Amino acid sequence: MTDAYSLPPADKTWQNHVILNEFFGPLDPAPRRTPMRELISTLLSHRTTHRDEELAYDRMLEAFGDWEGVLAAPTAELAHAIRTTRWPDTQAPRIQEILRRIKAEHGSFTLDFLADWPVEKGLEWLTDMPGIGLKTASLVLLFNYQKPVLPVDTHVHRVAQRVGMIGPKVSVEKAHQLLLGQLPKDALVLLNFHKHNYWHGQHICFFTKPDCPNCPLKGFCNYYLEHYGPATAEALAATPEHWDVARGELQH
Repeated sequence: MTDAYSLPPADKTWQNHVILNEFFGPLDPAPRRTPMRELISTLLSHRTTHRDEELAYDRMLEAFGDWEGVLAAPTAELAHAIRTTRWPDTQAPRIQEILRRIKAEHGSFTLDFLADWPVEKGLEWLTDMPGIGLKTASLVLLFNYQKPVLPVDTHVHRVAQRVGMIGPKVSVEKAHQLLLGQLPKDALVLLNFHKHNYWHGQHICFFTKPDCPNCPLKGFCNYYLEHYGPATAEALAATPEHWDVARGELQH
């Protein structure tokens, strides 16, 4: 049993994918949002709850109608419309600069040119935008264009470190490439890995007081081994096989 805790990181990463795919269920690859909404909503989501991000996005479009209206809006009024975000006075001019550059370079408010671009070119172009980091760029390319990239947010990063898929000192930025290198370059696998670990970090592997007894990864997780010792047969048998929706809604 203890041999599982010493698995190489790549093996732990694959076991994580297999187990969480069963635990949460495989995902439909259909995009959850349009590309422009994915880009702008993710920008608005920084250090902001999902509810407040959605509220800011809806208020912005209600106030200004469309992307042309958002671009033409007085920046102070745009900041007021997205006031439920963490830094509205910073995000408002960023949004307008992003819209300005997209329209100037491509003639309209579209990101569909990314579908034909190589991954590295798309990442470079997106991360050159103000406020757009590797996570946001990867989300757009993976969710909307099925590119083989892996977004790593704080939840995914925390789970990966605790389980032992990456080292304890590996940064979020570095984790993008390390974890990507341990998985098949298959967009559906990468989508499921990202979302499942995101949910796992949200609902089980909390920053403080993680719910280790109900964790399906306990059989090879370094954090569990350190705090509880090797998982017993009884502990493994008591682990839920599937996510119980009564414990919380999974954000798609």
